Amino acid sequence: MNEFPLCLNTSTIRPTPLLEKVRIAGAAGYDAIEPWNDEVADHVQRGGSLGELKRAIDDAGLKVVSMIALHGWTKSEPDAYARALDDCRRRFDQAAALGSPYIVASPPQQVVNLERTGRRYADLLRMGRQYGVVPAMEFLGFVDGVRSMAAAWSIAAGSGDSSARVVGDVFHLLRGGGRVEDLGLIDGDRMAIFHINDLPNHPTFIEQTDADRVMLGEGVADLPRVMAQLRLIGYRGPISLELFNVDLWNADPLEVAQRGIDRLRSLIEG
Repeated sequence: MNEFPLCLNTSTIRPTPLLEKVRIAGAAGYDAIEPWNDEVADHVQRGGSLGELKRAIDDAGLKVVSMIALHGWTKSEPDAYARALDDCRRRFDQAAALGSPYIVASPPQQVVNLERTGRRYADLLRMGRQYGVVPAMEFLGFVDGVRSMAAAWSIAAGSGDSSARVVGDVFHLLRGGGRVEDLGLIDGDRMAIFHINDLPNHPTFIEQTDADRVMLGEGVADLPRVMAQLRLIGYRGPISLELFNVDLWNADPLEVAQRGIDRLRSLIEG
């Protein structure tokens, strides 16, 4: 049994078809997979089914530990908010069909009132209970508002709901101006999933985009310190390799997945 379940976020090997991503993750030895709702919807629109996808995941020896993502749930316009909630219900339903315990609740680009957003997040948590799926609050280092672990935790705690969880991410932590020690703001059991990646030295962290992420060990992030901090707070959940690197997308997806899990195992084992 791995200390941390090893997960492949399917963004790492785009544009490989979803069923092939599942096969590759299983062949490379991952414990779990983290798909995106939009690619699941595309799979269904192309004639596939959620049942077929769930069987493929089971046959590959994998579990779905999280899905990405819920959007628009902070909108203030009544009609836009109603449409966003309808979309959230569809995404919750996908997550439930694939057996995922969590789905990422993505923040908006703009600055938001954290107290009001906490109430909206509480509404999402109540909605999720109907599906048996917990929305996990995400922070994004490149947005104007919820760009730090502290902001995400403020929203989660502000929900007043003990099931509230947050998403950790190396890139977003450093891109948002944070430090590895910021992971200590919460107990490990309040983190749903941890996204791991590495960052190059140039451009500066605050100028980087998702596409700048690099394979573990090929950047300058202090990943051993990250792992030490996760252990310190008692986190033992999934570690999900999440990259958006075009060079990796153009490479052999099985080779990328294999290199990723080898680097991840080496990092965890020290």
